[in-house]
Amino acid sequence: MDSTDVFVIGGGPAGLAVAIAARQQGLRVVVADGAKPPIDKACGEALMPDAIAALEGLGVAVPAADACRLRGVRFLGSGLSAEAAFPGGDCGLSIRRTVLHNIMIERAAGLEVDLLWQSPVTGICSQEVQLGERKIRTRWIIGADGVNSRVRRWANLDAHSRTELRYAFRRHYCVPPWTDRMEIYWGEHIQGYATAVSNEQVCVAVASHEPELRLEEALHALPELHARLHGAETISSERGAVSANRKLRRVWRGNVALIGDASGTVDAITGEGLGLAFSQAAALADCLRSGNLARYQAAHRRLALRPLFMARLMLTLDGRPRFQRRVLQIFRKRPEVFRRLLALHVGTLSPFHLALDGLTLGWGLLTA
Repeated sequence: MDSTDVFVIGGGPAGLAVAIAARQQGLRVVVADGAKPPIDKACGEALMPDAIAALEGLGVAVPAADACRLRGVRFLGSGLSAEAAFPGGDCGLSIRRTVLHNIMIERAAGLEVDLLWQSPVTGICSQEVQLGERKIRTRWIIGADGVNSRVRRWANLDAHSRTELRYAFRRHYCVPPWTDRMEIYWGEHIQGYATAVSNEQVCVAVASHEPELRLEEALHALPELHARLHGAETISSERGAVSANRKLRRVWRGNVALIGDASGTVDAITGEGLGLAFSQAAALADCLRSGNLARYQAAHRRLALRPLFMARLMLTLDGRPRFQRRVLQIFRKRPEVFRRLLALHVGTLSPFHLALDGLTLGWGLLTA
């Protein structure tokens, strides 16, 4: 094959999502990645209800046996806990990253996406992609090659707003799950995350501003989570990743567009990274079909607004233990506040409606 309509550089979930969406629009698609699947990455492995809805729009179905249902979110810290269910009885899912990747590969292959694994792209120019000595002509080039995107650099799209980096580390433990919630543990300068990914396995991640703070040491600053894992066997190696809110000035130029972490990031505290990429994929595929990438810039900005807002809101608790305790006390005393903030988080409640019932004002008083 010497030509295609869409060439996607990067075969992770974001790249596969836009490949699937483009095929649904009737476009010919090639995906190339230098790695061998399934591709793993340090992440919390939780999918919020809005991410599940976006996946379903791509025709991707996650078998019940491959995932655990998440019914809400629980905050823990300072000896207190507060929880809220997802609105409308919706559920999220927690699933091993490698399992999700295989499911998406199967869906892409079923749509006749051409998948080129262990095929690193070495350059792009005009309407051509180079893989070593091989060249493939294409109308559109999509960069889905992650936070350190080469496509972003090649297309001169690296300009971004100032970012404050955090560092996350993830590992799996062999321990029976103790909750059907996504749990966030608040330490003074660190957060821990726990989600069940099977009936005998829990994914645990930590995030902080300290690049040298590894998971084992970090758990000592999170006594509730540390106690849960006492004596549990580790069943995966520790993986690390950078976490940040990063907004690019532009996500397209000419016939090149970016998606997923290549196009900007939201802090991992939101659990919305994959869901955001899946929504971007549908928007980008629609723009590819119409031949107008300028519309993708506006759609991308709109889709990122809520996750970026929620990340900044949640991170006001970071490094402020007294404030953390006060917020948890408010959530316990007025659980409807937590429920409505979670509804805002997953997109079933608009900030406008939140302001109307006075909760935005209440949050402002808490942060004063």
